[in-house]
Amino acid sequence: MVQPLRLSRRRRPLVAVAVAVVASMVIACSAATPTPTPGGTIAAGTAAPGSSQPTPAVASPGAPSPAFDATAVTVSLERFATVPGGPLAITAPRDGSGRLFVASQDGRAWVVGADGSTRSTPLLDIRGRITSGGERGLLGIAIHPAFPSDPRVFVDYTDRNGNTVVSSFRLDPGDPDRLDPGSEVVIFQAGQPYANHNGGALAFGPDGDLYISLGDGGSGGDPQGNGQRLDTTLGKILRIDVDHPADGRRYGIPSGNPFAGDPLKHPEIWLYGLRNPWRMSFDRSTGDLWIGDVGQGSREEVDVARAGIGGLNFGWNRMEGSRCFQPAQGCDRTGLTLPVVDYGHDQGCVVIGGVVYRGTSYPILRGGYVYADYCSGRAWVLDAGASAPVAAEVGNIGGGVAAFGEDEAGEVYVANLDGTVSRLVAAAR
Repeated sequence: MVQPLRLSRRRRPLVAVAVAVVASMVIACSAATPTPTPGGTIAAGTAAPGSSQPTPAVASPGAPSPAFDATAVTVSLERFATVPGGPLAITAPRDGSGRLFVASQDGRAWVVGADGSTRSTPLLDIRGRITSGGERGLLGIAIHPAFPSDPRVFVDYTDRNGNTVVSSFRLDPGDPDRLDPGSEVVIFQAGQPYANHNGGALAFGPDGDLYISLGDGGSGGDPQGNGQRLDTTLGKILRIDVDHPADGRRYGIPSGNPFAGDPLKHPEIWLYGLRNPWRMSFDRSTGDLWIGDVGQGSREEVDVARAGIGGLNFGWNRMEGSRCFQPAQGCDRTGLTLPVVDYGHDQGCVVIGGVVYRGTSYPILRGGYVYADYCSGRAWVLDAGASAPVAAEVGNIGGGVAAFGEDEAGEVYVANLDGTVSRLVAAAR
């Protein structure tokens, strides 16, 4: 069970005692005095200078009807499986098996069957290659879109020196529930100046490219200014092509990347101005990219990059959520894309980015983006297709939530650091 959490004003990671590890890699919030104003709705802004595409003024084609009513829904959790090691990322192969692949902080990944049973042998065990605890560990997992024809599974972890590594592992040809630990190919690496704010989410987009989230490098307040710098990959969402290596890299640079060709900027950068984008997901219907960016001491934010839009600047560390951060008043908002929604620390302390529901079991939830707070357990839903959505609180799913994920059919699952993987259940209010 997750122990009560303690927050320090020096912004040490929150501690969640689960499966005998310090499993608070998502946590980097302070015990700052809660702001009196709940998180409100902020319309998206404009693309940053250097973006190759404009920000859309309306929802993406194929987005759900504006008739979606977030206030008509409640959500709860139904226990589905137990996974060792502090589960914190969920994905699923689209191979008809109904399986889930679940990554745990301690360096193991697990196969959960369609019946909720966890295989006794890990899908992957790289405990000897990682640093685990605090905000470090095995942080992300993504399956190649052509799996199992392309048998690669990608993971994001902090290595023995605390730096970020993104690697691929190949399915063992003799065992569909096991990755060959000797097949590792290191795809991407980034140095981490501090132990916190590693990001760690991985996701394949509808374009077939791999997206990687990286935090600002850690400490507090982004002392190196990485969120706004384009000569570093920290504080960014990256986009790389893992199928076409080029220029001496084990990946290629997609032609639409906004800063490709500029020798002073990293060509991998897709989005920037992020603090600790711990969880992100693509809407499988529209291709929109949703990001939960963990705040500093005041605001937690949800950001969205509509399908195909790169080069957006989400504002950190000029802004924290919808408010100025540096300077505290009168900051320049020119070129910034503001959060879809944000909320204050009177409602929680760490946003856990979720998913847009596209399953069939709960029609009342279809088209809603659901997310939660790690500390308070509060869950919210908003209309994913609205240009200025209003989030409605739809239940409390308990503290310790570390990630949302989808199965092949689009049903939603929730990982808790206490070892529980649950199925999300929706009902009319």
